[in-house]
Amino acid sequence: MHSALDLELLAHGSESSPSLLFLHDLDYLNHTRYPFVESLGETWRVLLPSHPGFGNSPLPDHFDSIDDLAYFYLDMLEDMGPVHLMGAGFGGWIAAEVAVRCTHLIRSLVLVDALGVKIGSRTTTDIKDMFVVSPRELLELCWHDVELGQHEMPLPLPDRDEDTLVQLLTGRRTVALMGWNPFLHDPKLLRRLRRIDRPTLVVWGASDRLVSPAYGRAYAAAIPGAQFTEIAAAGHYPYLEQPTTFVDVVESFLSGVV
Repeated sequence: MHSALDLELLAHGSESSPSLLFLHDLDYLNHTRYPFVESLGETWRVLLPSHPGFGNSPLPDHFDSIDDLAYFYLDMLEDMGPVHLMGAGFGGWIAAEVAVRCTHLIRSLVLVDALGVKIGSRTTTDIKDMFVVSPRELLELCWHDVELGQHEMPLPLPDRDEDTLVQLLTGRRTVALMGWNPFLHDPKLLRRLRRIDRPTLVVWGASDRLVSPAYGRAYAAAIPGAQFTEIAAAGHYPYLEQPTTFVDVVESFLSGVV
């Protein structure tokens, strides 16, 4: 638990292994049960915080923007020491905001189907609005295998138990507070990505219809030296749909980081 905010922080792997900090996406229940965490935990000390305002991590009254989350994690890294930083979706946006501010405690950066930038014109929809579609439509946007998604994706449906439903709805409320206007992006972030000076991998699901692979390629192109890898038969959550391939891609990248 992080002392400043009593942060919910789970860990997997040996304490003697290098640290890999994973920042989760917006529809979130802790990922410790997922195969990709177990596999990465064989090599790395995988750290899985619940962002402030998610899970059992309280949201301070003064937090109202993505900046607050970025600076929170920068402070956390000062306490934790150097890490390999990985962010997925909404967590990828946070990771990118952290990295454009300061990289001295980041060994490498992995962005997975990340949100946070504006690629097209003012009238172009870069990020589909997942808050206004039906659960089925959301599954079709986010998953290559919709039936698998129906089983795996934590949706805030009426048949959920009360504690789970409260956690999911609280997380969505936090996302709305932090990133509703403008919708799930920082208009300045794309130009600031050039500041990232650490080895960077951008991973994307080929079937992601929430944020397309073209969006991912533009994200990667804005980061000096970034690698881009597309994972077939995967949507917005390649680490859940294709965990073996995902881990292979990440391990291959990290093994080359000095």
